[in-house]
Amino acid sequence: MVEHDKPSPPANHHQQPTAPSPAADEAASAYYKAPKYPNPPDVENPDPATLREQWRYATRQYSRWYGRTWGTAILAGAAFFALGWFIKGDNPLPSRSHPDDHRPEQQAADR
Repeated sequence: MVEHDKPSPPANHHQQPTAPSPAADEAASAYYKAPKYPNPPDVENPDPATLREQWRYATRQYSRWYGRTWGTAILAGAAFFALGWFIKGDNPLPSRSHPDDHRPEQQAADR
């Protein structure tokens, strides 16, 4: 019973690492040094009609992204302004308040 309580030593099933062959080392080093092109460059320049169409597509995409970026920025600004108004309970921009808009506790402190 005492022998069953002792844990058995872990079995080492790992193989000993072997040294890679010299050919594998050369291939691996060449692979890491070689430039990788996901889209290889064209052999020659495309014709002007294709370039014009690509340019139109790129400017259309840029315009769309630019407009969406401004829309998102304006929406985020309005959301943060509303959140500030909700948290503070008043206009969160002190520069937008008028000197006549004092609260009663501020008027008592001013006298």
